[in-house]
Amino acid sequence: MGQARQGHVDDVGVAGVWERLRSDPNSVLIDVRTRAEWAFVGIPDLTGAGKQPVLVEYQTFPDNREDPRFAERLIASLKEVGSQNDAEMFFICRSGSRSKRAALIMMAAGYTRCRNVADGFEGPLDADHHRGRLGGWKAAGLPWTQG
Repeated sequence: MGQARQGHVDDVGVAGVWERLRSDPNSVLIDVRTRAEWAFVGIPDLTGAGKQPVLVEYQTFPDNREDPRFAERLIASLKEVGSQNDAEMFFICRSGSRSKRAALIMMAAGYTRCRNVADGFEGPLDADHHRGRLGGWKAAGLPWTQG
């Protein structure tokens, strides 16, 4: 993990994230899962908030290594959508771990309002070792679409 990390990233529950995405026109949802996860598990549908998620892999698929160009690629994607360094940015992954690391990287790059989506898109494992039932975006019944 070669990219600098410093600072603190707050966890925000999915209901709070959805409300802030809808109420703040400058807020951004950044999905840092892999292309395979977007395609086979789905992605948050932000059309109800008048937005689209920014999709940039934190780890490359299939080797699951941190992308050394993650910050550079995300900065380029944020510029494409007109996002500023002080916009509130919500980072989401499967369960909240990769997204927290990604948010720390972007804080170190000068983005000042990075937040982690608590429980991520699919949440923790249930007793049957399945995700998407106990917590996270899907379990909360928030809008999503198959990638």
